[in-house]
Amino acid sequence: GHYISVDTSYEGEKAVLSSPELYTEEWSCVRLIYQIATTSETSPDPARLNLYLRQEGESFDRLLWSAKEPSDSWLIASLDLMNSTKKYKIVLEGEMGQDKSASIAVFEIKITPGYCIECDFEENHLCGFVNRWNPNVNWFVGGGNIRNSQSILPKDHTLNSELGHYMYVDSVYVKHFQEVAQLISPKTTAPMSGCLSFYYQLKQESSIVFTVYLRDTSGFYEEIWKTDSALSADWALAEVDFNAPYPMEVIFEVAFNSAKGGYVALDDISFSPVYCSNQTGTPFNPAKAGCNFEEDLCNFYQDHKDGPGWSRVKVKRNVYRTGDHTTGFGYYLLANTKFTSQPEYIGRLYGPTLPGNLQFCLRFYYALYGFFKMSGTLAVYIFEENHVVQEKIWSVLDSPRGVWTQAEISFKKPMPCKVVFVSWCKSFWDCGLVALDDVSLSLGSCQAADLLLPNPGECTFEKDECVFTQKKRGRGIWHRRRGPTPTSYTGPKGDHTTGVGYYMYIEASNMVYGQRAYLVSKSLRGTSGKQCLTFFYHMYGAGTGLLSVYLKKEGDDEEIPLWRRTGEQSISWLRGLIEYESDRNYQIIFEAIRGVSIRSDTAIDDILFQAGPCLEVEEIQFSSGYPDSLNEIEY
Repeated sequence: GHYISVDTSYEGEKAVLSSPELYTEEWSCVRLIYQIATTSETSPDPARLNLYLRQEGESFDRLLWSAKEPSDSWLIASLDLMNSTKKYKIVLEGEMGQDKSASIAVFEIKITPGYCIECDFEENHLCGFVNRWNPNVNWFVGGGNIRNSQSILPKDHTLNSELGHYMYVDSVYVKHFQEVAQLISPKTTAPMSGCLSFYYQLKQESSIVFTVYLRDTSGFYEEIWKTDSALSADWALAEVDFNAPYPMEVIFEVAFNSAKGGYVALDDISFSPVYCSNQTGTPFNPAKAGCNFEEDLCNFYQDHKDGPGWSRVKVKRNVYRTGDHTTGFGYYLLANTKFTSQPEYIGRLYGPTLPGNLQFCLRFYYALYGFFKMSGTLAVYIFEENHVVQEKIWSVLDSPRGVWTQAEISFKKPMPCKVVFVSWCKSFWDCGLVALDDVSLSLGSCQAADLLLPNPGECTFEKDECVFTQKKRGRGIWHRRRGPTPTSYTGPKGDHTTGVGYYMYIEASNMVYGQRAYLVSKSLRGTSGKQCLTFFYHMYGAGTGLLSVYLKKEGDDEEIPLWRRTGEQSISWLRGLIEYESDRNYQIIFEAIRGVSIRSDTAIDDILFQAGPCLEVEEIQFSSGYPDSLNEIEY
């Protein structure tokens, strides 16, 4: 047969292969049979094969999958494509890297309706299911009218004939007590919940244990099904409720106790997005367990026995006191306000009830003011539903004062539980303020979330400058920095993403009055319809100049101004929102102009491009510094 491969003579370049325009209303599975070969042992910049989804109306391609591991045989990758009403293209990209001996080849790419974990074992790639090799017992393909085959059964289940195929494992070669054979499904790549069903036959002379597990990326096994009956001479149907909110593998495991154990056969694994039992339970929605406190406390509450511990406050833009984390001029929670500072004072904030036996990642932002000793002033506890068991899962050690700092905690509890934020003031002389904002909860551990493929339209400047480059030529430069800027009374104290990460800023002391610095995006794909650009900017310092955002369409010389701010705005990171459209390819340009003095360090962070109109509207697109009210503090 034929395959396509990437020519290595183009070192450091990319080869791109794009599909025709596709449209699938139902869930489908993309299977890719590929190989990356190399003769070098290790390469600092290895060859990579990437697969992107290019959706209609999006300016960015979404990376679905990426591989760089070399192998000496063909491998299979299975990727779930969720049902969508948008047209799309699949784009394959071969990156050659610096490895001269590498080559990348693709043998087959196939998009079939249905889920990747479904299989009837009629095709030789076995839908990406793999047997975990064991010297004595293994899963084999049976059937297919092979005269000398080991196949034990006269007929498979799919075709109900001797020509059909199924998987089987038998005990002929068992040497030890409790030998185990495992058949492992491809990993799910999209959240799914519903009913997993399969057909099996089991013939036993001594006890066989046939079990189905789910395994998550951290290697945690959860048993979801086990054979109960001793006998099934014909194909029996098994159905089990299946919930995979984050990537999981399904493992079919057979354990034998002796060589006379018998056999197990398996066929026709299928999945339906409706639960098998009549449970109408809707899957848990983690968004309901988060809050940015802009409207109210969402599903958080306080116990009145504790007294009014946490209050929802808002600080007008000013140059002394930091505002909230969400927008810079919205609401956040404050504990230990001046009305409640009594020694031994405790404020508790309870979150909504979370279901048990799920892995969670909790993220939130906190800022501390005015404590001598910071450690222990804010802690997070887990209360199990009976409220008897309390477990402390996090407490603050030390953090930069007055900077919104991100905390992230992974946890998993067998029983339903609640997250509780506790602020504690130990002595009257040391009662500072504790601020809390932007609490969010996601499924899966925080480490797994970090390994997820990045959102292409988002740039936090943590690793690099993403799609942006400098336009230098005798102009000022944007610097990537963490922590405070060198000049006092200007620039941020920390970044917006985590408080301890990176942002981009102009260093006014290296520039002259009126000098400009440009940060230009690469060419982005034009689309029909509106796009929304969100970013955070920091303009603090008496001499602050201008920050502007422009849209430059391909083929045009002029840059269309979209947004502008002049002069000192706030000591906080403020959110900017811009709605724009461009049907041609375009670039977005951030331009900073240094103001009258060195107190003019302007910074930007957390740039996000989203398809579709902005959900909120910014009041003023073009504005200058604020009047005298800039120094008022209001609760």
